[in-house]
This record gives sequence, structure tokens and C-alpha cells, in this order.
Amino acid sequence: MNSVSRRKLGLGLIMGLTLAAAAPLAKAQERERPIPYSDNDLVESGHRFFGGISRGIAEAIQSATKRWGQPNAYILGQEAGGAFVGGLRYGEGNMYTRNAGDKKVFWQGPSVGFDAGADGDRTMMLVYNLTSTRAIYQRFGGIDGSAYLIGGFGVTALGIDNMMVVPIRTGVGARLGVNIGYLKFTPGATWNPF
Repeated sequence: MNSVSRRKLGLGLIMGLTLAAAAPLAKAQERERPIPYSDNDLVESGHRFFGGISRGIAEAIQSATKRWGQPNAYILGQEAGGAFVGGLRYGEGNMYTRNAGDKKVFWQGPSVGFDAGADGDRTMMLVYNLTSTRAIYQRFGGIDGSAYLIGGFGVTALGIDNMMVVPIRTGVGARLGVNIGYLKFTPGATWNPF
């Protein structure tokens, strides 16, 4: 066998081994990508979590899925926020996926705008285009509006790259305003909103 044939054979073996190694990696990444939830799955989970205000939750979920499609993860949790021009928000909950596992998540973030007051909320966040459960750990920016007097209900959209997080909040407090800010998701609790 001449040297050219040996090089071709060696190259062929390397390419074959590379393709053989890449196939399981691609399958593992596909298993890690969460499978989407249907509207009915989300509404049922929202009914259990929020209780009595289920009609508003169902309408908010249907509105979100009509606009952004089917989420492939969602988060259920509690949060508290306050603002006087500048504001802060802190929360914690569990992120659920069909096939990639569930995770405890924490979020915090600053905001600035025409905003004053404080609120405590139960929150359901629909997560769109989540590539893996680790992908949630970043900052999602957007514009938020609040109108609470004793109690309230709100929907917001935050995004980064192709991923979206849509918080659906219901809670108590007194807050009015519009602000711009972000939520930073972390695997552990922290007081640092930045």
C-alpha cells in the first residue's frame, strides 16, 4: 500500500470515528432539550398553583401560547418586589420540564422607570426555546408594567437571544408604574441583583 492510500485510509478512519462519536453527542443534546407543554397542561398546573383566579390564568396562558407558541418549560414560584423610581425584585421557585428534569431556580433583578410601590406575587413563568435546563441561568431583559391596589394580576415578556420568559403574576400590594429591567436566574439564592 502506497503512502497516498495509507493517508486516505487514515483520513477515512478518523472521519468515521468522528461521525461515530458525534452521533451519541447529538442524541444526548436532543434528550436534554425540553419537550413543549400543551395549553391544557399549563392551565391545569396554573389552576393547582393559583387556585381561585383560574379564569384569568387560563386566558393569560392562552394569550401567551397564541403569541409565542408552546413553551418547553415553566416555573412556579413566589417573588417580592419594590420600587421608587429604581426597584428590585427577588424570587424563587421550581422549573419543570417534561424530559430534562426539574430544577430549583432563583431570580433577582433591578429595574428603573416611573414605578413606585411594593408587591408580593405568586408567579408562573412560561419558558420558550429553552435549549437545556442550564440555559435558564442568564439575564432576561424587558419592559414591565404594574397596576396593583390591594391585589393585582399581570403578564410580562422578557427575552435574550431566541429564548423568552413570560411571567404571569398575581399578588397583593400597592404598586403603579412602568419600568425597564431584567431578571437574572441563578441556581442559588443571592442578594446581588446585578
